[in-house]
Formats: sequence, structure tokens, C-alpha cells
Amino acid sequence: MDLSYSPYLDNAYSYINQIGFPILTYITFIPLLGAIVLLFVPKKEEGFIKYFANIVAVVDMILSFFLLPFFNTNTYKMQFVEKFTWFEMKSINLQVFYFFGVDGISMLLVLLTTILGFLAILSSWTAITERVKEYYIFLLLLQTGMLGVFFAMDFFLFYVFWEVMLVPMYFLIAVWGGGPRKLYSAIKFFLYTLFGSLFMLLGILVLFFNHHNLYPYEYTFDLFKFLQDSLPYSLEFWVFLAFFIGFAIKVPMFPFHTWLPDAHVDAPTAGSVILAGVLLKMGTYGFVRFSLPLFPTASRNFIPMIAVLSVIGIIYGAMVAMVQKDMKKLVAYSSVSHLGFCMIGLFALNPQGILGSILQMINHGISTGGLFLLVGLIYERRHNRMIAEYGGLSSIVPVYAAFTLVIFLSSMGLPGMNGFIGEFLILLGVFKSSYLGWIWAAIASTGIILGAAYLLWLYQRTFFGKLWNPKNFNLKDLNAREMATLIPLVVLIFWIGLYPKPFFKIMESSVTHLVERVNPGYKAAQVAQAKGSVTQIGNQKAGIKTSNTSRTGESSGTSETLVLPGSKAEKARVERGFQTPSQLGSGDPNLSGFKKTSFKENLWDRNVPPIDLSKGRIFSSPPLANGRLIGFKAENSNPLRSN
Repeated sequence: MDLSYSPYLDNAYSYINQIGFPILTYITFIPLLGAIVLLFVPKKEEGFIKYFANIVAVVDMILSFFLLPFFNTNTYKMQFVEKFTWFEMKSINLQVFYFFGVDGISMLLVLLTTILGFLAILSSWTAITERVKEYYIFLLLLQTGMLGVFFAMDFFLFYVFWEVMLVPMYFLIAVWGGGPRKLYSAIKFFLYTLFGSLFMLLGILVLFFNHHNLYPYEYTFDLFKFLQDSLPYSLEFWVFLAFFIGFAIKVPMFPFHTWLPDAHVDAPTAGSVILAGVLLKMGTYGFVRFSLPLFPTASRNFIPMIAVLSVIGIIYGAMVAMVQKDMKKLVAYSSVSHLGFCMIGLFALNPQGILGSILQMINHGISTGGLFLLVGLIYERRHNRMIAEYGGLSSIVPVYAAFTLVIFLSSMGLPGMNGFIGEFLILLGVFKSSYLGWIWAAIASTGIILGAAYLLWLYQRTFFGKLWNPKNFNLKDLNAREMATLIPLVVLIFWIGLYPKPFFKIMESSVTHLVERVNPGYKAAQVAQAKGSVTQIGNQKAGIKTSNTSRTGESSGTSETLVLPGSKAEKARVERGFQTPSQLGSGDPNLSGFKKTSFKENLWDRNVPPIDLSKGRIFSSPPLANGRLIGFKAENSNPLRSN
């Protein structure tokens, strides 16, 4: 693991706090404070409870938008940081920090959470008639848990919020859900997520004790200290797998998805909106925030498995959605398909793929959240979600039909709408990825065709044709409050689709640094491209004489080539007995007899191509002796830094 790189540190802990007060704490705990206030309000005051919950959600949303004008898009550092010791045990020097921060990776997810949290509460105005007080208390508690997950930078704190979030969601499904299986669905959701959480906890404890082994006088759960720790690959493999199980269940990836359709079908409308819009993103966020930067070598080695599971999820989710008779279950399976796109984009390990994936997380929250709101609105009127019960609705509820059409087209990825931008970037990233390629992009693109098929089929069956069912004759169109829950989503759909630049600007710096850490060949390729060519590297200016090597690893005497990790050239070198950058960071058994020199002396003792960024030089392969690397010193060269 990279010893010098932590994507939010400069030599020492270096953060930005642009505002002189703990705004992230306010954003996180205002919903909790609102829930506490509601505890003392009499149950009969339902009107006051609804107004108060909506006011709390609006205040929280406005406060989250207050971050934007102060957010520095030109840095990758963690911003608005709040850090102090939460509790400690001095006898063993254990410190657990209250450590909050936000960067380009989490910023948009925080805004999505507060927006959908408000819309979910607003949409519940007439939908919930029993135990109103408890319902809004659990919704507000859920929002605190979700925001804490996106802000927490201490693993202990993160895990607390991760688990706290489960409790209110369980009760929302079990108490206010619809259908005879709601308790079963709630228990299934809780047990699946808890099962994955236990694996993640084991991984956290391994990182905790690994850090203690490196620094015997320190016990900590600080994420950024873990990022600086050396982790043997034999350990990194298993810890990545533990985190993978925890996050893959939450996404959910195929084949861990079976809890999702049941939970969606039986959850109340607000619960489905939050579940699809935010809770599922906690899984993909976990991969971006923790798995990729903490376990870069394992992340690369697991790409084939994750790519296979992702494309299976894309195609399987879409095909199962096509045969559903229940609108809500159709939308639930569409989530499995869409989040498969997010996962394969993340593991393209290039800026296009990861930027597209994070944006698609936002797009999915907007579009699928809107779909569940629409299904909930028709269910309030008819208490029936069966597709066969409808037809010709556009003639009697034209406004509802218009909103549905826009959100359907958004989910399909029509150009000019938000879904197109995210899917296009993901496919571009997969196509250009040295770890995947055009075949994976072609397979994944079939999900777009299938997605258009099941959504157009659903729209045609419900809104076109003859209005034949007498039960639908007196359906009322949307009122002002219901349109207010959908208009913000439509605005975001067209804003992202027509002008996505501000959203990319927020993410770009953080994503670039993440890619540089997990994909060591990326920055080398960028520097080489800036110099005009990967070949003809300037060793004369570097003052280092080395043997010339062709792309196949054979001595040619004429040219020198930079061998990128994961490339065909690297594989060719391995076959001929050469040691390559990837092997040096992967615990390769062939390196058992190789004794590294000190970090500053050996430019090849790290899992990155040899680049002297201080002078803009790229060095070719160091000398070899009996298939082993020889440590050497480069005059006036600094330790290589990815940041």
C-alpha cells in the first residue's frame, strides 16, 4: 500500500474549514433535534407534527445548500472539517474521534439526501394516517443516520451511523408498510444488511490492529491514518473481500439483491424514496470512499469478478423488470440494473468511469425516487399497483401523465436529461479502461435498450389506449402539494442533462486524486501524453543510463517504453521473467528474494511507474540482474508522490 499518499493530507493533517462554526454537525443533528422535540408533542396534534417535520426538513436542506458557495472546487482536501476527541482510554492510548468532513465525492450525495428527505416527508402528508407522530420521528432519525454516514471520517463513528440507520428503516417498513408480508420484508432487510455489516466490522478491526502493529503506542479508527498504513497484500485481499460483502449487499449487487424487491414493495412511499434514492447509494459510496483508496491492489485484482456481477445485474435486473405485474416491483428491479452501471463505472478506474458513476448515483436517486413518488400517488388514489388495472390514464390525469413521461425518459437515459450524461460517461470510461474495454461496454449497453423497453411498455399499458376500468373514471389529477414534490426533481433532471458542468466541477479534483491512487498507470500516461509520446522518454536529461526495452520486454537497443500496470506489455514482461510495477505492490511470491532499498533510494519500491514529478521526468525500467530489480539512486530525485 502507498506509504506517502493520503488524498486529503499534505505532509501532515491539512484540512479546510471555510466556516467558523460546525455546519456539518448542524446539518446532521437538526433532524435528530426535531425528532426529540416531537417526542414531547401530543399525538393528537397531527397538523402541528406534519408542519413541524416539514419545517425541520426544509431548514436542513437550506443549510446543506449553504455549503455550496463556500465549497472549494479546486482542491481535493476534506472541507468543513470538524475533528475532536469523542472519547479515549488513556491507559491504552485509544482515541475515537468525532471527525466530520465533506469533499467532492460526498458533497452531491449530501445534497441529494437533504432534498429527498424533504420530499419524502412532504409526500407523506396525506399518505400516513396512523401513528403519525412516530412515523415522522423515524423519518427524521433516518435522515440523521444517512447524513452521518456521508460525513464520518472515523471508522468507529461511520459504523455507528451505518447501524443506527437500520433501526428507523426497519420500523418504517414493518409498521407503515403495505401488504401482509411487511414484517417479513422488514426482517429480511434488517438481517441482510446486518450480515454484511458484520463482515465490514471485521475488516475495520483488521485495519485497526494493523495500524497498532505499525504504531504500537497508538489505537485509532482514523480513516486517514489507515490510508497511510502499509498493508500486506495477503491481508489486503481478505479485508477488501470483507468490505465488499458489506457494501455489495447494500448496493445491492447481484446475487445479494433479493432483499430489495420485498423491501420496496412493502415499504411506504417515503420509505421507498429514501431506500432507492439514498440508502442504496451508501453501498456505492462505501466502495468509492473506502474500498478503492484503502485497497488499491485488491481493487484492481477484483475487477473481473465485479465486472461480471455488474453486467449480470444490469441485464438480469432489466429482464426481470420486464415481466413484473406490480409497478413498484418493476421499479425495484430497475434499481438493480441501474446500480450495476454504477459499479462497473467505479471499477473502470479512470476519471470518466468514476465521475459518471457518482453522477449516475445522483441521477438514480432523482429518477427512481421520482418513480416511487409517482407509483405512490396512484396507489393513494386506487390502492392498487397492478399494471393490468390501468389503461388510458392520460385522458383523465394529464398532468400526472406528463410528469410520469418526463421521469420515465430520464430513467431511460434520453439525451438532454440527466440519465444520458451518467450512462454515457460510464460506458466511455469502461470502453477506455485498460482493465475492461469495449466488450464490457458493449455488454453493459444492452441494459440501456432493455431499460427503455420495460419503461415504454409500462407507460403504454397504463396511459395509452382506452380508459376501460370504471374504478379509474373518477381519479383526480395532481394537486399543488403533489406537484411540489415532483417539480424539484424535474428541474434537476433537465439541469443535469443540459448543463452538468457545475456537478462535474464539484467532483473532479477528488475523483482525479482517487484515480491516481488506485490506478498507478493513469498519472504516468497523463504525463507521457503531455510530453507528446509514451516512447522516447528523456533519460538523457535525467542523467541515468539504462538498458532499452521494447513493449514486449525484449531488449531492442533503440527505444524505451513505459510499462503500465495491468497492460499487455506488463503481462508480456512477466512471461519473460521481468518484475513489473504491479508485482511490486501485490505481494508477488517471485519477489521473495528481493530486498528493497529505502523509500527515498529506490524509485521502484512502490506500486507506481517511476516518475520524477519535481522535474517532469519519466524514467525507464531500472537495471535487472537475474530477473531481480537492482536498487539504485537517482541524483536530485524526490520520492514519488501521487498527489
